[in-house]
Amino acid sequence: MQAKCGLVSVEELQRHLDDPAWRVVDCRFDLMDTEKGRADFNAAHIPGAVYAHLDRDLAAPVSAATGRHPLPEVALIEATIRRYGISAATQVVVYDAAGGGLAARLWWMMRWLGHSAVAVLDGGMAAWQAKGFAVEQVAQRPPEGTFQAQPRPEWVMDTEELSERLRAGRAPLLVDAREASRFRGEAEPIDSRAGHVPGALNYPFAQNLLADGRWRSSAELAEQWNALFAGQAPTEWAVMCGSGVTACHLALSAHLAGLPAPRLYPGSWSEWIRDPARPVAP
Repeated sequence: MQAKCGLVSVEELQRHLDDPAWRVVDCRFDLMDTEKGRADFNAAHIPGAVYAHLDRDLAAPVSAATGRHPLPEVALIEATIRRYGISAATQVVVYDAAGGGLAARLWWMMRWLGHSAVAVLDGGMAAWQAKGFAVEQVAQRPPEGTFQAQPRPEWVMDTEELSERLRAGRAPLLVDAREASRFRGEAEPIDSRAGHVPGALNYPFAQNLLADGRWRSSAELAEQWNALFAGQAPTEWAVMCGSGVTACHLALSAHLAGLPAPRLYPGSWSEWIRDPARPVAP
């Protein structure tokens, strides 16, 4: 069977629920109530799913120099992925409440670590329940997998590199996934400063989705990216957001649209503004 590496429908996942080669990971999370995702998982989740906590599993502890969701050390995330029951031949399906804004983080991380057979569930838990498919409350404890990370460091851009290249006038094209009002500096409900990195473009990640939380078609996504880039797709570019999570949604969107893969700036806005000397555009 060909590996799924973009989106998977709820119907296809339902057909593979008993397939031992498939592993489902629930990534639901609420930034304002960090234990709500786990509580929602305990109340009802897709049968066989394991739970990934954004703060504890998919991010390292925050320090005075980092953003809100720094990437974990490779050895730690490798151990976490093994605990999920994932091995080299496992087809991984990740989901969240609806649109993939959180699940895309694990999708990107798996690919960054060399595992291409990973897909986001189109429409997430909302689409699954809308179809009336079965849910369960009991958490699964799968046998430990044998996943071995093969990280791709070239997929990541850190703050030091971005700062140096910005000063030298050769920064890559940067696309910010935050809402337009935050990007323009008109509102900032989360971070201490408003605005954006000079020269960045804005593509709010919600533009990738239909009203019901399912993804737009590849053709629609390609059209939106084409409009943003004025018909000239970049050869080198990077994506960011508030803390390096929803930026991964843009990476998935680019993948579906057939664009060259962007690098991820995991520190994103919340790390950029740690140093008040770094430039900010309103």
